[in-house]
Amino acid sequence: QVQLVESGGGLVQPGGSLRLSCAASRSVFSYYGMGWYRQAPGKQRELVAGITTGGSIDYADSVKGRFTISRDNAKNTVYLQMNSLKPEDTAVYYCHVQITSTGYWGQGTQVTVSS
Repeated sequence: QVQLVESGGGLVQPGGSLRLSCAASRSVFSYYGMGWYRQAPGKQRELVAGITTGGSIDYADSVKGRFTISRDNAKNTVYLQMNSLKPEDTAVYYCHVQITSTGYWGQGTQVTVSS
């Protein structure tokens, strides 16, 4: 098993920045790909950014050029740097790691973009 804990969410004005962190209870990100997802009220959870063990990265079209995913294997932590935030980025953000047939989710961190 692994526990994932997200942090770094909050209230920010449009155009602002936040950095989310996802800390794992053990070393997993070196061995398994992971993703950042978000879920806005009334909407389905969607993949925002993903990173493979080899370092390949993919982003949702809506965040390309604004969000950056990175990984610190020594700290068992994955980050999501979010710049030029928009009101439509408002959501609960979750990190996820798939270990064989089991998916693990964090508890989520709220991001609110509003003036």
